[in-house]
Amino acid sequence: MIIENKTLFADGFNSAIIGTTNDGRIVYSKSLMLEHLVLYEDMDCIDALDHCEFNIWNAHVGDFTPLYVNDLDDDAEEVEEYLNKHAE
Repeated sequence: MIIENKTLFADGFNSAIIGTTNDGRIVYSKSLMLEHLVLYEDMDCIDALDHCEFNIWNAHVGDFTPLYVNDLDDDAEEVEEYLNKHAE
């Protein structure tokens, strides 16, 4: 469900949307967001992870702030291994 003029999106990450909540919030996959940055924005794995952690995932912009599902292990080496597999 998208509520007109209230639902907030993370710009450029439509391919990482995995659903919505009943109250109109968008739900994103963290792994798909990282994959997008590595494959299409020429970031390496660590830069993509740092960018998302500092600029997107921890930002609160009101009641309709998107949700980000942690579908990856928090270990940076495992994140890099996962992304390298999907970049091939």
